Amino acid sequence: MNAIIERLELLAEKIAASELIDSYRVFHGRGHTFPGLEFVTVDFFQPVILVTLFAEPPHNFLTQLINKSRFLFDTKKTVLLIQRRYIAGAPSECIWGVLPEHCVARRGNLQFALHLAQQQNSGFFLDMEPGRAWIEQNARNKRILNLFAYTCAFSVVAVAAGAECVVNVDMSSAALNLGRSNHIRNSLDKSRSEFLAENILKSWSRIKKRGPYDVVVIDPPSYQKGSFIAEKDYAKVIRRLPELMPEGGMVLACLNAPELSDVFLRKLFLENCTSAEFVERLRPHSDFPDIDPEQQLKLLVYRLPPAVSQVSQVPEQI
Repeated sequence: MNAIIERLELLAEKIAASELIDSYRVFHGRGHTFPGLEFVTVDFFQPVILVTLFAEPPHNFLTQLINKSRFLFDTKKTVLLIQRRYIAGAPSECIWGVLPEHCVARRGNLQFALHLAQQQNSGFFLDMEPGRAWIEQNARNKRILNLFAYTCAFSVVAVAAGAECVVNVDMSSAALNLGRSNHIRNSLDKSRSEFLAENILKSWSRIKKRGPYDVVVIDPPSYQKGSFIAEKDYAKVIRRLPELMPEGGMVLACLNAPELSDVFLRKLFLENCTSAEFVERLRPHSDFPDIDPEQQLKLLVYRLPPAVSQVSQVPEQI
């Protein structure tokens, strides 16, 4: 408990010192670096302090947390929201404050719409920040394919950083609609983003038609019954990379599956896209410490060379 309160005290100091604060992970127990607190995380989406419980907490844990937090924050200017992920439907309870009608995640000058207290996931994944920073650095004047785009945070960052065009593909129309609203919210040029509601594994011709691409981002769910199972389907995406980017380019391959290692993803590239050159694994964000690096989010960067044209040669006639 003390470790959480210490982090909340730092958050209270930030709030007192700054009018606007970027969204961040305040406390990360899931990485097993705080023994006995593996079941809890705390995020800040100004003005919301989101406490997520992944298992039923010990007796009196919440009572102590709430009582100690009340002394740190102005309950008229902040909101304490408790989400119980260990219960079906992940119900949320507002302990104090009034949840804003429109909640957002902040990243510098960019904002991303959230659906707090409505769905299991907020709509913006804080641990993906190293990937967003990478795309920001590599987007200018590039044609980018954002596979499994969800609410299109990669696209918002890429277009804001000067991408020529981003094609967002996801089978969820609702998620893509939220992605559209994220682009509008940030006053981004509508002509530089496109949204395709498609089952990616069945729509390669339509996806390829929008190319060629200079950068491809692959950020699939690790397990989504009926649509994508990383262990057997990730390879199918990797095989398509050369035809999606015949002129070569960069790939950001993401995998958020603690049970699947860095080695698993590297092996898929070796077996299914032999021309791809491994560049680096992005360093996980410091807000998400873990005693086992293989349990953390994997963000691997690859470089693809231009495809080599196979020119048939006619033997000289003697």
